[in-house]
Amino acid sequence: MMQKYLSLATCATALFVSGCDDGIKNQNPSEAAVINTEYPEQVYWGDTHLHTDNSIDAFGFGDRLDAEMALRFARGEEVIASKGAKAKLSRPLDFLVIADHSDALGAIKTLYNAPRFALLGDKFLLRWYDMMHESDEGARRVVNEIADGAANGTLPADLFDPQESAERIGEIWNTHGETVDRYNEPGIFTAFMGYEYTPMPRGDNLHRVVMFRDGAEKATQVIPFGSQGPDGDPEQLWAHMAAYEKATGGRMLAIPHNSNVSNGRMFAMQRYDGSPIDLAYAKTRALREPIVETTQIKGDSESHPFLSPNDEFANFGNIGWDQCNLSCTREMASEGYAGSYTREALKRGLEFAQKVGANPFKFGMIGSTDSHTSLATADENNFFGKHSGSELNEKGRALKPLNLGTREGRFGWHYMSSGYAAVWATSNSREAIFDAMMRREVYATTGPRMQVRFFGGFEFVADDISDLVKTGYAKGVPMGGDLVSENLTESNGRTPSFLISATMDPESASLDRIQVIKGWVDASGKSQEKIYDVSWSKSDKRKAGSDGKLAPVGNSVDLATGKWDNSIGAPELVTFWQDPAFDKDQNAFYYVRVLEIPTPTWPVYDALKFGQTLPDNVIKIQQERAYSSPIWYTPRG
Repeated sequence: MMQKYLSLATCATALFVSGCDDGIKNQNPSEAAVINTEYPEQVYWGDTHLHTDNSIDAFGFGDRLDAEMALRFARGEEVIASKGAKAKLSRPLDFLVIADHSDALGAIKTLYNAPRFALLGDKFLLRWYDMMHESDEGARRVVNEIADGAANGTLPADLFDPQESAERIGEIWNTHGETVDRYNEPGIFTAFMGYEYTPMPRGDNLHRVVMFRDGAEKATQVIPFGSQGPDGDPEQLWAHMAAYEKATGGRMLAIPHNSNVSNGRMFAMQRYDGSPIDLAYAKTRALREPIVETTQIKGDSESHPFLSPNDEFANFGNIGWDQCNLSCTREMASEGYAGSYTREALKRGLEFAQKVGANPFKFGMIGSTDSHTSLATADENNFFGKHSGSELNEKGRALKPLNLGTREGRFGWHYMSSGYAAVWATSNSREAIFDAMMRREVYATTGPRMQVRFFGGFEFVADDISDLVKTGYAKGVPMGGDLVSENLTESNGRTPSFLISATMDPESASLDRIQVIKGWVDASGKSQEKIYDVSWSKSDKRKAGSDGKLAPVGNSVDLATGKWDNSIGAPELVTFWQDPAFDKDQNAFYYVRVLEIPTPTWPVYDALKFGQTLPDNVIKIQQERAYSSPIWYTPRG
């Protein structure tokens, strides 16, 4: 019955505009000629995870910007944010995926805009309607009730019933497709169709962004796949993706995110139903989920000190997020950390490769925002918050409680101004960017647009760094690629070597160091890790201590002004590196972590703007970073 009233509300609202029909699809998206380069020569910057007013939580928390406004902002235009501030990126993005929640897509917006008389027959919806129109706080309570209900399985079943809501969602999805196609300009700006699949069993985050290679003509032949209530076995999503591809000839991929609040379930050692991971599952997951969002507003999922006690940089983005799951309905036990962080998942993947013959966790890494303001910004000095209730002009937002659901436990400053997806593609087009993601030639940053290259091979020599890119493609594989022992010969020393470069973002900080993180499986079948500092600024003065740790780069941040001095870092770092402990019989992966010098966090800029004093526990200085996708080494057989 609930969907009946939502559908009636949709039609009643539409009568004042153009009637309640299916709309007309845009049959003529831009077909500008795009010339693909021989190999990726340019990195393209984007956000694969942005919410607009069609997401139930975004609208409930005050977002009033639609998909068109989100696309205009990402392209570099100035827009007015929901709470009235002017919003503009210092540099436009190259691509965007609007990923509104598939569950109850557009439902809260529809409910809010409906004539009240259309809801008189449903006391449940009428209560929410009145709460939202009463005040902003009332609207936030509605969202929190939805979050609690989703976590606990207490919401009305038909709110998430795809059959009941198919007509309403189909209308919204078709309209969205028209907008996305209209703003897609191959070679200039790429707009992707996408949505977020949002299961949250008992409050554990198992969300995925789903992204199409195709335009609206194919993508609207299906509606966004819902999580079927509080549960949501990802194998159901993968089956839906396979069915779509078979029926349309199109392509889809899924991007897990916020594994840090999954309570160990995102990269668990068994399937969702508790059965063992087998060869078929491993192959399917690797195919359907080629990349993972490892950094975003709700924390960083690369590593944790509990898992990597020898990693001095493993605590980045953990505070506020490692104590409980997404909705804070369950505390996070330390034994759940291993299934919650991407480095440990990569290590687990090596173990599965040996046990079952395929690696289910063979993924590249990207960042994205997960902003619920329609504004894809990851800049510390231009951070518009997670929700519109904590936008740029909200005084004191850093210290206010901000949790999903009715509990308190996280505060504004726990939310990060992160991150972006960097893609090495042959052109700025749907096809080229999607294909680069499928081959994992991507990397994550926490916001700064530093350029990172990473190649592996068996034939590189030190002089190859003079023409790193051309040589990297000619003699090796890029990030996301595979090295196999069949390519080993006696003449090349049986040791893989790597060409690595990182260039600072001219609008951000200089570079502290490049690290290579290696994971491998030892003779006993257990995975291990080691971190190598391979290139760093002021290398003539900075040396490793007796503990093997490189001397810190220093800290030039002036908290009284929010400025820093780039002279303590390097504008570019380039190196040739060989693994000093390579074993040709061990499965291994290698990925690059690039660290900037210390810079201020967004609460510092807020404190300066509003004349506030931040408590000592608020993180004020951080080292922003990039994570490359791994290169894997697999022994023969």
